[in-house]
Amino acid sequence: MNILLCNYEYPPLGGGGGVVMAALARDLARRHAVTVITSRAAGLPEETLEGAVRVLRVPVLLRRQRAVANFPSMLAYLPMAALRGWSFGRGQKVDVINTHFVVPTGPVGQLLSGIFKAPNVLSVHGGDLYDPSKRASPHRHWWLRAPIRRLLSQADRVVGQSRDTLGRIESIYGVRRKTELIPLGIERPPGIQGVGREQLGLPQDAFVMVTVGRLVARKAVGQLLEVLQQCGRPRAHLVVIGTGPELAALRSSASQRGIAERVHFLEQVSESRKYEVLKLSDVFVSTSQHEGFGLVFLEAMAAGVPVICYDRGGQTDFLQNGETGCVIRLNDLTAFTGAVGELHDSPELRRRMGDNNLRRVESYFIDSCARRYESVFDAALTEHAAGAQRPASGVP
Repeated sequence: MNILLCNYEYPPLGGGGGVVMAALARDLARRHAVTVITSRAAGLPEETLEGAVRVLRVPVLLRRQRAVANFPSMLAYLPMAALRGWSFGRGQKVDVINTHFVVPTGPVGQLLSGIFKAPNVLSVHGGDLYDPSKRASPHRHWWLRAPIRRLLSQADRVVGQSRDTLGRIESIYGVRRKTELIPLGIERPPGIQGVGREQLGLPQDAFVMVTVGRLVARKAVGQLLEVLQQCGRPRAHLVVIGTGPELAALRSSASQRGIAERVHFLEQVSESRKYEVLKLSDVFVSTSQHEGFGLVFLEAMAAGVPVICYDRGGQTDFLQNGETGCVIRLNDLTAFTGAVGELHDSPELRRRMGDNNLRRVESYFIDSCARRYESVFDAALTEHAAGAQRPASGVP
């Protein structure tokens, strides 16, 4: 197949949605011709060949941060990506389009689908439908809900990475149609070796909690500082991997709480260093208010680390309280702090949970995700060729 992937973010721009799509693109490119149309910012080149994946980047307005997009950049992506896609498609046949994020990428994929007479497989990632931490979340605005409803209805296939995300298609947007559940996948990490704790300024006997993600309001990393302060375990340290607009405030809060020497901000690190840090840690912690799926949880599982997190989001499909770690009721900091103390005090419990995670994560590597996408692409192509009618809103 000649596959065109559309996503306004693609590494090194953006977060987990772009990362998993890049891994998906690399795996699909082993068997198909794969092209990506994404944003160009922060000095990135207009076109690159990344392995067997052709990456086309279109200019967008005012994007200065690699980790976080803004409205001008998302709006600019729409016409620029549509124009670049049209130009690309004039020279070759496009068999299938895979559009990632209904907002803002959705209109690009749907438009190109009509131009190329190719099926559009729309992948929704969670935050593009529902993000409780943002006033600009699409679910809060009628003028966004209406076009999203149309895009969800018009796509040849809709794929969601969790039951939580797929459920919101009907509960928020009123679209009843057949959907596909394909869990996200991570690339199988090469032999993970932990770094020495002294390299991170950690005592050898430290109990190490690690969190990974963009430092934005939705991640609520400030709660982790409170947990560290309140848990009553002076050997406990928190390692924070990631950067974002909340970084300065978090540094200040750690200092004000008197725990700055036990909070380690590594900011942006390489994939290999991230896994090295996960490997040396005792527990992965997340106070994110909602995750469409939660790739970082899989990465922690692949490192054999227990996970403590809240119960809102797609991670509840594969994390189980007492087996993979602790799944805590949203914003119950007392229970969260208690879970940290319990795992701190029981190395045997941590080992058991870590072993469970190593077994469970085997089903969530990218090769499995890619094969399931191929099946959806094949079905969409067959239906499209047969002239099948696209599902409409309100029709099961």
